[in-house]
Amino acid sequence: QVQLVESGGGLVQAGGSLRLSCAASGRTFSTSHMGWFRQAPGKEREFVAAITGSAGYTYYADSVKGRFTISRDNPKNTVYLQMNSLKPEDTAVYSCAARYSGSVLSARVDDYAYWGQGTQVTVSS
Repeated sequence: QVQLVESGGGLVQAGGSLRLSCAASGRTFSTSHMGWFRQAPGKEREFVAAITGSAGYTYYADSVKGRFTISRDNPKNTVYLQMNSLKPEDTAVYSCAARYSGSVLSARVDDYAYWGQGTQVTVSS
């Protein structure tokens, strides 16, 4: 069993920055692939970013590339999402997810077996 808890969401103005954190427990964190997803009201959940277990290879959605950075601190069992130059369209519930199967980073929701509750990010104009 894996438990994931997100934090760091809040209300920010357009152009501002926010850093989300996801604390993991219950299974070896360093071997997991971690991802961030988001879901806005009335829309499907979409991929944001992913990172490998130890090598730190990353993959980003085109909509956030150059603005968001995913990273991890394995001794702290935590993955981060640094969000800069935020836009109103970034408003959504952001969730972190984990997977242990496969060797290639995935942007597919169904490939991630474990999910956190999510944290709200609201960007005002």
